[in-house]
Amino acid sequence: MKLFKSLLVAPATLGLLAPMSATANEVTINDFNPAEELAITNSRVDGLEARLNNFEAGSFSETTTATFGANFYFGATDTDDGSSTLNDTDDAFTAGYDFQIGLNTTFTGEDSLDITIDSGNAGTFGEFDSDNTTDALQVDGVSYTFPVGDATVMVADNTDGSALFSTACVYGGPSNTLDDCGNVNAGITNGGAMLGASYDFDNGFTAAVGYAGPETGIMTEESLDAYGVNVAYTADSYGVSLTYGLIESSTTEEDTYTAFNGYYAPEGLPSISVGYEIGDIGGAADGVDENTSFFVGLTWDEVGPGSAGVALGHSTREGSDEEYMYEVYYDYPVNDGMTITPLLFIQENATAGSDDTTGAMVKTSFSF
Repeated sequence: MKLFKSLLVAPATLGLLAPMSATANEVTINDFNPAEELAITNSRVDGLEARLNNFEAGSFSETTTATFGANFYFGATDTDDGSSTLNDTDDAFTAGYDFQIGLNTTFTGEDSLDITIDSGNAGTFGEFDSDNTTDALQVDGVSYTFPVGDATVMVADNTDGSALFSTACVYGGPSNTLDDCGNVNAGITNGGAMLGASYDFDNGFTAAVGYAGPETGIMTEESLDAYGVNVAYTADSYGVSLTYGLIESSTTEEDTYTAFNGYYAPEGLPSISVGYEIGDIGGAADGVDENTSFFVGLTWDEVGPGSAGVALGHSTREGSDEEYMYEVYYDYPVNDGMTITPLLFIQENATAGSDDTTGAMVKTSFSF
């Protein structure tokens, strides 16, 4: 009997529940407004985008630019003096690379904050310019340049004291030995803390001063500091410069150097650059207190699709035989971002029983 009553009650109960379920569904659907929900969603997305924009604007200045460069080196040298260094390895081919990042930021439109970051393994690669000896990225220099009236001032760390100097030379050879155009020591380069200033007289004449020293004990009796002065004149097709450098070699001795440079670039003919430096070595233990450097280089701006150069020079202590270096190179721009530079060079060796060093190398440079 109870089962029979339950069977009668169940349909009635379901009949009552069905209208209630339909009403609940109608209320839920009617309460959902697609346009309103979409507006809420868009508002939330816009807020998130605004936050991201504010984050990006504060994390990277719009006035900051970055440049990148990479060099690959391949070559060999030949000499018979028995040394195990790269320049003295007989007929051994060597490969290497370096990579540079340059960051530049301006805050006023007239100033410049520059940071260079380098890496590579080609620090001792023959005669090519490369200061990199580690695969790890490391800061190579930090400098800030700004105007003071009509003058330009630079403060920096790990930057040459002669960074604002103007050397009258248009030779652009790739070798370490000859790329300073004979201005070997007067253009002070001994890193650490740096302070410099330059002035352009707007008539071809420029003047600059520079200081380089250690990061601690700056300009004290205990620190080994270097000071330099440079004046230059540049016209349409020629230029001359004079550079003087004083370098403290100890707390009581100083080395002084004076460099003369000049160039002449006539239209339709190769340009010629020359340099001569004389130095006075203070307190030389061997009594030899004079050092001279000499350089001459020719550059052809248009040789086929590229440019070429040839140069010779030496840097010799008084009383020693002059050991010249000779080089010839060719710059071939494959495109706007890639250049191939083969180099041939000879380094004389005046040591008795030693042969000269000859080398052939190729540098491939990328900029992007």
